[in-house]
Amino acid sequence: MAVGMALLVIGLTYGGRSEAIGLPSLPFSPIRFVAALLWAYLCLYLVQLVEFSSLIPKPWKTAAKIGALVLGPFLLLGIALCRRLNKSVESKPSLWQSAMEGLAANISGLRRRIGSSHHQAPSLQLLDSAGRTIDQVYGHGDAKHPDNRILSVTEQIIANALQRRASDILIDPKDDETYTIRLRIDGILKTVQDLNAGTCKAVINSIKAVSNMDISEKRRPQDGAFAAKKGEVTSSFRVASAGVVNGEKLAIRVLSQRTGIYKLEDIGFTPKQLVVLREVMDKPSGMILVCGPTGSGKTTTLYAMLNAIDRLMRNVITVEDPIEAVLPHTSQIEINPKADITFGKALRSILRQDPDVICVGEIRDEETAEIALRASQTGHLVLATIHCDSNAAAVVRLLDLGVSPLLISSGLSLLLSQRLLRCLCKDCKQPANFSHSQIKELAKGGIDHRSVYEPAGCERCDQTGYYGRTAIGDLILIDEHFKASITQNTSTLAEELRANGTQKGRSNLHKQGLRKVAEGVTCLNELKRVLG
Repeated sequence: MAVGMALLVIGLTYGGRSEAIGLPSLPFSPIRFVAALLWAYLCLYLVQLVEFSSLIPKPWKTAAKIGALVLGPFLLLGIALCRRLNKSVESKPSLWQSAMEGLAANISGLRRRIGSSHHQAPSLQLLDSAGRTIDQVYGHGDAKHPDNRILSVTEQIIANALQRRASDILIDPKDDETYTIRLRIDGILKTVQDLNAGTCKAVINSIKAVSNMDISEKRRPQDGAFAAKKGEVTSSFRVASAGVVNGEKLAIRVLSQRTGIYKLEDIGFTPKQLVVLREVMDKPSGMILVCGPTGSGKTTTLYAMLNAIDRLMRNVITVEDPIEAVLPHTSQIEINPKADITFGKALRSILRQDPDVICVGEIRDEETAEIALRASQTGHLVLATIHCDSNAAAVVRLLDLGVSPLLISSGLSLLLSQRLLRCLCKDCKQPANFSHSQIKELAKGGIDHRSVYEPAGCERCDQTGYYGRTAIGDLILIDEHFKASITQNTSTLAEELRANGTQKGRSNLHKQGLRKVAEGVTCLNELKRVLG
């Protein structure tokens, strides 16, 4: 359109002076002829816009077409403004809100262009599993290209989650007109933004499109994945959708890139626990079973154990769902039920790959448990996780899955139950205030009240008083006495473990937590929140 207007102006200005600009003498002006053709084309284009516009009522369409033919391209600006207003009416925000959002999107786009022209930090790019950008995904599909404002809002949500160290992004419908954006930071959910339904539905469709999910399906649960690239840094995301009341819910898991670089010393275990862990890991065979509820850092601990193993001298193979970090010199297999790749089938194939160390992301069924335990008996070191409350509950869970007590006693080498506690922010933590009775209680437990701190809140920790997390663990070494109790007292073992084992495990975790409190790492309220 800009070229056509430029030619039109040139034609009007120089149409009668073709000789002055070096053109041959002709019976008509070629520039004026081209300008007239472009004018006619733009007029016809405007008539087509008027014909298919939902903003103009049918009785007025004839008059609007005549006006388009008369006024020509000068109506393009009005049509663009009307389409913007039409979108704002459909999504039900106010006119002022729509104008402000459009202004913010334009400013954001201007900043991105200025930044790229001055070689500043690159903007965030959303990529699907094949490495295509969201523009390429929409360009090769049947869906309409997303509005620039929607793409800007989507990128802003993802960038904000990465900047604030979020582990999950939850997009929930609050009511018919509003959606809520929440981030899980250090294990705690925090509401960060409210969006109108029209905008947020478009954001959800953008994320689903780049995650290779069906945009038209809004009721049945779906799973997908995408990545976000900023410069040389790439972050991975897992997406799950579900139809709920008032709309569609989206849960996005942020797969931390730091997971693959943690060492055992970074997790938070005591020096004595580290010695026991390393002794078991140095053995050629056996199983280390890490247990805990969802979000207790089990996978991070597994990766820290793998980082402590010499992967050049030992053949390490993992089976995960999903692969959260790429480890060098490690063969990593991702579970894919659609391709009939399950934990059981993957483990059976792994045993033919001459492994030294096998890592099982999660034991979910009897087949996986039996194969992993048998592998630990045949000269393989097996690292695995299981969802349960304590070490005792892990043994009960294996028995409930149908694994024989003899196989459990002969295969298990070490049980590790763990929890995550939020660390106090080092920049703003302050000494805690206690009453005289509380000071006496702390003294009975060997804790100096002067070393106990509480959260305050600052800019670094986003006014929460906490920054980062640390682990506390309960270790049980499977000795001969424990193995004998598993095999000989099968009928009463499960009941005893349910009655006494879980309480004992919580007591051990509580002791480890009090040690963190005495060291000023966390506070008593955080310990109470996690362990009760």
